[in-house]
Amino acid sequence: MTTHTEVPVSGQRGAGPVATRREGQARKLWDKIAVRIFLVAMSAIFLLPLYWMFATSLKSNEELGITPPTLIPESWKWSNYVDAFQAFPFATYFGNSFLITILSVIGSVISNVIVAYGFSCIEWRGRDKVFYLVLATLFIPFPIAIIPTFDLFAWLGWINTYLPLVVPHFLASAFFIFLLRQFLLQVPREHLDAARIDGANEWQILWRVVFPMARPAVAAVAIFTAVGSWNDFLGPLLYLQDETKQTLAIGIQSFRTSHDIQFNLLMAASLMILLPLLILFFAAQKYFIRGITLGSFK
Repeated sequence: MTTHTEVPVSGQRGAGPVATRREGQARKLWDKIAVRIFLVAMSAIFLLPLYWMFATSLKSNEELGITPPTLIPESWKWSNYVDAFQAFPFATYFGNSFLITILSVIGSVISNVIVAYGFSCIEWRGRDKVFYLVLATLFIPFPIAIIPTFDLFAWLGWINTYLPLVVPHFLASAFFIFLLRQFLLQVPREHLDAARIDGANEWQILWRVVFPMARPAVAAVAIFTAVGSWNDFLGPLLYLQDETKQTLAIGIQSFRTSHDIQFNLLMAASLMILLPLLILFFAAQKYFIRGITLGSFK
């Protein structure tokens, strides 16, 4: 009786694991492609209003009346930006907004870093209880504090000055204190102890040791403060009465109500107001993302 032994054909051995490995690689590749397609689609959705503002700002008055509206301007009228700049005191309002924003950022950074350092890097009795009390102020509705705050500033004689818009930033903010404290809690205690052993006081430790390490969180606080001050509408509306002291947020609204609505000039002015914030964000994007991400301390 003759028996035949089957010899495995070259390439068949291990075909199952190889096929499974290829399927896994293909699945991973498809997942990466799908994620990127989703991100591109979402980016396009969020960028669409910005593009529509840009396209509208370059259209002529006649083209604005075309139905359906054109997606790409037929004639690119860059002169709309010059007309928008001259339609109201843009330079004056820009200077006022810039001054208020710079002073607010300086005050916010200095005050919040000092307070957060005390709540995170210095041990003292009742520290956490006081921190929770400060954090509880976040739940106070803002409309409740408008009238008492206005009466206080009026009693101080600060109405029609920039002080009500700037000074509160030098008194720290509960949200920024919380943000910086969570970041500073990750600072290695060995660095602080070594500085104290070397004879450094708390101010020296704060500005020479802790502050350089906390730059990402400080950048996040600076960006949040800059955006809030630059776009603030209610504050200037309440406290500024002189037209020469108004900010861009009030100026663009005055331009809209005192002139015939020209959407091309309005969009041009809006983009010029938005441009400094875009430059600031992209310049500090890396620090901003690290600053608001817990566990990113290195």
